[in-house]
Amino acid sequence: MPRRRPDQPASTDDLLSRLGRLTSQARQGVELQRARVELAEVLQREMLPGKLPELPGLRVAARYTPARDGLDIGGDWYDCFALPDGSLGFTIGDVQGHDVEAAAFMGQIRIGLRAVASTAPDADPGEVLGRANDLLQSGADDLFATCSFYRFDPVRRVLESARAGHIATVWATVDGRYGTDEDEGGLPLGIQPGETYPVTRRELTTPGAVVLLTDGVVEGPSFPLEEGIERVARVVASLPGGDPDELASEVMTVAEHTGHSDDAAVLVLRHDLGPREGPHPAGA
Repeated sequence: MPRRRPDQPASTDDLLSRLGRLTSQARQGVELQRARVELAEVLQREMLPGKLPELPGLRVAARYTPARDGLDIGGDWYDCFALPDGSLGFTIGDVQGHDVEAAAFMGQIRIGLRAVASTAPDADPGEVLGRANDLLQSGADDLFATCSFYRFDPVRRVLESARAGHIATVWATVDGRYGTDEDEGGLPLGIQPGETYPVTRRELTTPGAVVLLTDGVVEGPSFPLEEGIERVARVVASLPGGDPDELASEVMTVAEHTGHSDDAAVLVLRHDLGPREGPHPAGA
């Protein structure tokens, strides 16, 4: 039986050729992923609102910072829009995932919340979140999102809110008080049909600021959420009556200390409203 010849060692040319093919494949994969990231960034930025509406006694400012990872993209959003009854609706949230699908899902949620709030003017924030949640459940997406929805009534000077698994909101007033809203909330949107979302109502009797956040602002790999929220609370307490754009920028600087890789969003509601004359509205 003839003896089998041992395999000949690969030549330098063979090794270089193989390395070239692998490098080309890797480059194509990176370029494909980068294209997906660029598409997601375009989707996300185009879906964020441009000019933010305001009302007498209420000024609004926002900031958004994309994810730090070059081949990653988040699903954070904020929104502010006028409602048919003259009130303003505000949302902020964070979609699970970091890709084109997350950015597209974010757009669905934002549009869904606008549609529900605009076509159901009598619905409170809890009902808006509930209907939007059921609408998302009818789709085929397996994603979910945390979200807070606020509605400001300029006539009653009442701010209503509901939370769907989202982090606390920070507030401060010009008389030195500040804190966080740890109101009872429901599950994130897209998890369980028929979920209910309790509503909190507050009358704005003292000028100050209400700051909505996503966790990319206050949480990092080795930076606990509670510490980040406390830092934001101190920032808001130092500028409760200041310019909302300045306050939004200062709050976003907290994200620079967390070492976060996620994207981040901030929405500031700066109110200059004083006490109402006459009896307070029922339920306020």
